[in-house]
Formats: sequence, structure tokens, C-alpha cells
Amino acid sequence: MARDQRARGLAQSASRVLIARSRAALDAGRGEVWDSGRIAGAHPAAQPPAPLMLEPHRDYHWCVEISDQTGRSCGRSAPAHFVTGLLAADQWQAEWIAATPDRPRGSHSRGSDRSPARPPEPLPIFRRAFDLPGRPRRAILSIAALGHGDVTVNGTPVTRAMLNPGWTDYRHTILYTSHDITALLARGANAIGVMLGNGMYNVERVPGRYVKFVDSFGQPKLIARLDMELADGSLRTIVSDHEWQTREGPIRYSNVYGGEDVDGRLEIPGWDRPGAPGAGWRAPLGVGGPGGTLRAQGIPGIEVQRTIAPIRVTPLGNGRIVYDFGENCSARPRAVLHGPAGSRVRLRPGEALDPDGGVSQRSFNASPKNETRFEYILAGRGAETFQPRFIHQGFRYLEAELLPLEGGGQAPRIERIEIDFVHAGLTQVGSFDSSEQLFVATHHLIDQALRSNMASVLTDCPHREKLGWLEQTHLNAPTILYNRDAAALYEKMAIDIADAQQPDGMVPGIAPEYVAFLDKDGGDTIWRNSPEWGVAAVLSPWAAYRAYGDRTVLERAYPAMVRYMAYLAGRAVDGVIDFGMGDWYDLGPKPPGESQLTSRALAGTACWYESLRALARIARLTGRPMADAARWTAQADAVRNAFNRRFFRADRASYDTGSQCALAMPLALGMVPAGRERAVLDNLVAAVRANGNGVTAGDVGFRYVIDALTTYRRDDVIDAMMRVTDRPGYGQQLQNGATALAEAWDANPTKSLNHFMLGHGEGWLYGALAGIRIDFAAARPERIVLIAPRPVGATRAAAARHRSVLGEVASRWRNDGGGLLLEAVIPPGPGGTVIVPTTAPEHVTASGKPVKGVVVPGGLEVVLGSGRYQFEALV
Repeated sequence: MARDQRARGLAQSASRVLIARSRAALDAGRGEVWDSGRIAGAHPAAQPPAPLMLEPHRDYHWCVEISDQTGRSCGRSAPAHFVTGLLAADQWQAEWIAATPDRPRGSHSRGSDRSPARPPEPLPIFRRAFDLPGRPRRAILSIAALGHGDVTVNGTPVTRAMLNPGWTDYRHTILYTSHDITALLARGANAIGVMLGNGMYNVERVPGRYVKFVDSFGQPKLIARLDMELADGSLRTIVSDHEWQTREGPIRYSNVYGGEDVDGRLEIPGWDRPGAPGAGWRAPLGVGGPGGTLRAQGIPGIEVQRTIAPIRVTPLGNGRIVYDFGENCSARPRAVLHGPAGSRVRLRPGEALDPDGGVSQRSFNASPKNETRFEYILAGRGAETFQPRFIHQGFRYLEAELLPLEGGGQAPRIERIEIDFVHAGLTQVGSFDSSEQLFVATHHLIDQALRSNMASVLTDCPHREKLGWLEQTHLNAPTILYNRDAAALYEKMAIDIADAQQPDGMVPGIAPEYVAFLDKDGGDTIWRNSPEWGVAAVLSPWAAYRAYGDRTVLERAYPAMVRYMAYLAGRAVDGVIDFGMGDWYDLGPKPPGESQLTSRALAGTACWYESLRALARIARLTGRPMADAARWTAQADAVRNAFNRRFFRADRASYDTGSQCALAMPLALGMVPAGRERAVLDNLVAAVRANGNGVTAGDVGFRYVIDALTTYRRDDVIDAMMRVTDRPGYGQQLQNGATALAEAWDANPTKSLNHFMLGHGEGWLYGALAGIRIDFAAARPERIVLIAPRPVGATRAAAARHRSVLGEVASRWRNDGGGLLLEAVIPPGPGGTVIVPTTAPEHVTASGKPVKGVVVPGGLEVVLGSGRYQFEALV
């Protein structure tokens, strides 16, 4: 429907979905699995009225037929296909197998196993050999390999993705992956190979290695099922059972925090291929699983995105060499080594250097006695390639230590070393550009940290913690959703939140909750229980709906939302909640941590109010009884009144301490008493100016500083804040050489140097400066897509593109010193709204012709159908 880029006013009037068991049936227009029939409406999605009766482990073919605004069919889309996994627990007919039994762990709180450190357990490898009379017509393998598994068929990996399956609370949910391996099988002998890793599933304490926490769901194990349809139509099934074989592999230590050690002398060439030697293998143990429900993994896996060579190599002496790769990213090193058998190479990653030029791990909370490292013992076989398999780590530098045999002799050498930048394969859907290179660099700074923390959860940092801290999933939702297609990840995170929710409704600060941050008496610390983090139960699914328009995520998350709102209500005193971290990492007189400049009760209560308002809208959208929406609205109103009684200083139109956060949150959320908004806004602007246009708000507050100043059209203030280089902020980090956004505004090197939690400025770059906004919760369909750029300050041009679920949305403007040229692209669908920035609305033209519209603050508002438009205006 949108193939002609010059066409305008395109919209969907109806759709039809066909799903067939074969490509031939689909090509003939037969949807024997599902034919939706013609569904009238402009919504770009269709759902069957009841779950489809799909068969496990088979492929299906589908297409969509769209009718345009005239009712004319636009033809069918190109055929696509999908492969089903195992759709019910009883379809596995397999057993969990392991090399060793699970060890008793004793009683302890989650993540706080106090068992003494012990030597590491080598990781096991598994194989299953089998013969086939010929290549099968179809072969589908489903496998859950815990903590992670590298799977091969006849020596070839079944996927480019690594660290599968994704992280979950394995007592509730276990993800599995499914692979069409038809092309990898052959007539005669075949073999499946699996190398297991620990991941977050099994985090052990080992002397001399760093860990964030210690706990285990059990020893590494797997469950698998392979279904094959042979050439004669007969079926063959292979499942995980006693017919598999196992033994110790070459990985002697692997820890998601401490690194990985490999003994190349123990590698068995061809172990995962047919005809491999049989000595040393034994039958695995049949064991129990960790208890969770097996679910198909819907999120993209972690893959190599880019390979980076060092830009600088610095010998330090004594067999030590430092490699600088020029950028801080989540990565795995890969080195080609030469040396005698038994010699070693140790690689220590770090984000910064010590004064002596060696790698520092202070930002990891690690030390030489408690470090993260990758180690390889050479086999003496010529060129040997070493790359850790079951860990990714954030770093810029590697310090290599080349160690000869303990008795002396030749040291190994590094022929070549590179790093692979790895992250989840969330499709890039956005881009930003500007004449202001500082803003472009800021965009890249934030995006580098975002990419480095895209795993199977959104981690806080890719090294020290690697935990799914929840506040960033909603506070930084614009940063994430403008840049990446994260729909599946947000659905998965909603399940993680529900799995982590406590019996009383409390939502902990991280999900999955691998470690419960408790005090010595067993009570919750501020890091475990903070409302600004817990409200992700409501605000993260809400952000996903606003970006994608799919109510499914709201439906599934609704019970957890309701339970958390009830929990907060139970903790309130006089309508105010007072616990947690508050505006974490604000910039005060003390080292960064819990809120210094703003009462934590203000931040927590404001987030509670925001969630209640969102929940009222969610209740209406998901068809709940009207009484539900009315109840949440009434609670929100009561919280707003209590908030103003407690924090509003009417005599000076201020809130609480008068900090940036304290003033911005009620402004952004519409909590300020009617008629006082401008006075509070003036105080917010004054608070920013008083700090030399520098930011003082932290992880929570800065999002609302951006929102408040944008809402009240004080983009000049944001522009000034984004340009600051003489005090902590984006500009100063860039000026000091940062390549990824740091945890602290001042980029303190003892803190993480790869954290995206302060990346809220990205929302302004896309949503205001370039002017693209997508909101499926908009009051009118034509406002779902809004293009409303705001030229400000010295910036002469800006552009952004975003591939929405409706199609491409784009804005590009250029100010030639009085005359502004704006190019706007609106995708097919309900149309969109463009606000052309101008001081002379009556002189706005489009391709030289006068434009009619409505004069609004900042410009001329025009409602348009889909298409590409070019406007000229005076500014």
C-alpha cells in the first residue's frame, strides 16, 4: 500500500490474514489453518477469536491482504513463515539431564548463599549420535540448556545467537529456543552437540574472582526434543534421555561476573561431529528441572554486531600488554595465540586505566584479589583461538598477561586480538542527526550505553551487576523505543516483573530477582523496595502500548498492576508513601546514591500518582468495568490532593526543597494546582539557571525535568542544559573522552562508565528538537503520529526517522536564517498531525502553495493523510 513514496492519503480500510500448512496452499489463497476473512477497520493488527489449533514442531506459512481507503485490495504481502515450538508441557516427552547432581544449597535469602568459596566446577558437554536413512523433509529441535547452551548439529551452530536461553527466574519461567535444523542433517551418521554454561542460573563463589551475588538454581542441565519427518512420511523423535553422552569440557570455570577459564589441552577436536572418539564419555543423569514453566523464547538473542580492532597497543613490561579498543562496549575478546603447551594468557578487562597504565577494575567493584578475567591454557597446537563463550562484559581496555610454564620457558604470544561488540538483536528503528555535533555526539553516547545493556533484560551495566533494574524500563522508555524495536522484550519484562512480585504485591527493584537486597535483620533495603522502581509494573507495559498499540501486554500485566497499586495504598500514610531510593544519583554535596536534594516521599508519591492515572486509562482500554477506571481515577485524585498538602509551598509556588526534581515532577504529571503552573515553571527554570544550566536531578528526576520543560515549551532551557561542558552532564562526559554514558553525571571512574539510566535527553532530541512523537494512547487517531519540531538556540538543522508499526515517520528541518524548510513523512493509516514551527502562520506554504490549518502555540497545526510533505515557513 505504501510502495509509491509520492502517494498521499493512504489508509487501511480492511485486512485479511491467511495461515496455511504449505506454501502451495497459501499461494492458492487457502488459509486452512486460519482465514480471518475480510476484517473492516484501520487497526494494523488482527487476532483470531480463539487460540489456533497449531501443531507442535512444524512450519506454517502466512500472508496479509490489505484493502486501501477506497476498499480496493492491494494484493497479498510476500509469503512469510514461522515454526512452532512445543505448545504444552506434555509434548516434550523428555527428561532433564545433567552431568552431576544438584548440590544442597542450604537455607539463605535469594542471592546470599554464604557457602565458602570452593574450586570451580568444570562445565559439561553433551552429545547425541544417530543415523538417518536420508535427509529429512523437516527437522525441528527445541532445547532449554541451563544456564546457557551452545548447540551444534554435525559441528555447525544452530544459531548465530549466544547466551541462550534468556535470563529468567527459573523457578517460575524457563525459556527454550526452537531451531529448524533440516539443512544441517545428512544421510547416515549425525550428531547433536551441546556445551553448557552457568549464566545467571548458577553463580558460584570461587577464590580470587569477582561476583555480585552467590546463588544457584542447580547444576547445568538441559532438556531437548528433536522431531523429524523423513522422506517416506514417517516420523522420528529424539529426546534428552540416557542415550545421550556427557563428559567434562575444556571450560574449567565460567561465571557471569568473574570471567571464564579454558584449558585448550582438554579440547576434543570433532567431539560434536559424527564418528568422534568414544573414550571418556558416560551416560548423563536424569534429574529434576528447576520448577519453572517452559515457554518459547520470543526475544531476539544476543549476537555479534561489530568486530573492533585495537587502536593502541602499549607494552608495560613483565609480559603485560594493554590494548585500547577505543570505545566502551559490551563485548567478548577473541585472540589468536601461539605458545608451548601449558603456557597461559590472562586477559583482564576494564573501563579505565590505573596511573601506571594498567587496567583498572574499580568500576566493576573488583580488585586484583577479586577480579574479572579470561584465561586460556595453550595446547601447543600452533595457532589457537580463544574466545569466552558464556559471558559478555563491558570494557574498553584489555590487559594481557603472557605467562610461561611455571618452571620457566617460552612465553606465549598474541598474533591477533579483537573484540566482538555483542548485544541483543533488537532491530534498529530510529536515527537522529543534527547540525549541532554536540547533540549528535550525545545521541551516540546514550545509544552506545543502551546497546551495551540490551541483553535478555535491560541491564543497568554490562559488568558490575548485569541486573534488570526496573526504573530505566519506564523512565528511559523513549530512549529505548525511539531507537529499537523492543516490543518482544517489553512483553518478556512484564513476565519477569510478575514472576518477581511478592505475595503481598511488592515489586522488587530488579527482575528477575536473582538477589534480594535485605538488611541484616531480613528486612527490605531501599535497593529492594522503592516505588520509583516498582511502578514499572504499570508504566513499562503502558510505555510499550503507547509505542506499539498492542493491548496484549496490558492485558497480561493488568493483575500485577492491580496488586502493586494495592500494595502502595497499604504503605501510604495520609496519602503519601515514604520509602525507597527517591531521586537516585542526583547531584548533591555527597557522593552519589540515594536522593540528596529531594524528599524521597515526593518522588515515590508522584510516581504512584502517575501509575494510578495510567491504570485508569488501561482499565478502559482493556474493557474492564467502568467502576475500575473510576476507582483508579478517584485514588489518583486523592493522592494528588495529599501530595499538594504535604509538599506544595503556596506562598512561593514551590515544592519540597525547590530542587529541579521536586519542581519538575508535579509540573510534568499535572499535579500543580490550577493557575499556579507558570509560577512553578518559573521556579524550575530559576533552579536550572542557578546551577549554571547544569543538571542536578538524578536517575528519576531528570526524566521529569525534560518532560516538564518540553510540556511548557521551555526548550531553550533544555538546549542550554544539553550544551553545558563546564560541569557534570553529557557535554562534560564527551569533553573528557567518554564513549558510553556513565552512571554518574560526573563520570566518576569508581562508578560504572557504561550505564544508560541518565539517558533521558534522548527523548528531547527525537521528540522535540527533531519533533517525532508516536502515541497510540492519543485522544484522536490523527494524533497518534505527531511531527512537531522545535528549532531552538544555535541549532540550524535536525532530522529523525522512526520505523513505527504503521510505517516510517520522518522529520527533517533546516533553518536558513529566517526561512525554515520542513520535510515530514506520515505513514499509511489514520494520518497524522504536523505542527509547522513559525512566527507567521499565515505565510506557511507546502510546495509553494498556501497551507490552511489551526494556529497553536509555536506554529501552524495541520492534519494530513499519509505521504511526504515539504513546508516552508518563517521563523
